Amino acid sequence: MKNIVLIGFMGCGKSFAGALAAELAGCQFIETDALAEDVAGMSIPCIFEKFGEIFFREMERAAVGAAAAETDCIIATGGGVVKSAESISLLRKNSVIVYLKATAERLCENLMDDDSRPLLDGLSGADKLARIKEMLDERGGLYEASADVIIDVTDLTFEEAAAEIARIYGER
Repeated sequence: MKNIVLIGFMGCGKSFAGALAAELAGCQFIETDALAEDVAGMSIPCIFEKFGEIFFREMERAAVGAAAAETDCIIATGGGVVKSAESISLLRKNSVIVYLKATAERLCENLMDDDSRPLLDGLSGADKLARIKEMLDERGGLYEASADVIIDVTDLTFEEAAAEIARIYGER
């Protein structure tokens, strides 16, 4: 059976709603960021700090390859996975790709107290929102072009998003 792959900007709920959806659907949950951290033996912020984003993206591609080889699971990807056509191609082979879409304002609200995001490091308030908008402008078209299904999670709770993901999982 095909996987469900969750894509979207950081803070949209891929990890939380994805894990809950996997519980609801009774399937395995895989998080590509966690796989990359396991391989590197350090957290993503440490990877960025010590080796930079390019190295992290290489680790991410390897993690995506491992996750894409699995079947019948829900996979949460990192927010930048859509920047790699190779990663999206690997995922598309055996997956329904679901974009969890949200407004920049909602994402900023979700990320307000989160200091673990290297690409938003040191930003707060209006600066954080401006950076999110800038990154969404860069990635938004990639998310939409990569997606088989789009769920607008702007006004959904993570539990409501999880229920919708589990429903899609059941229909694949």
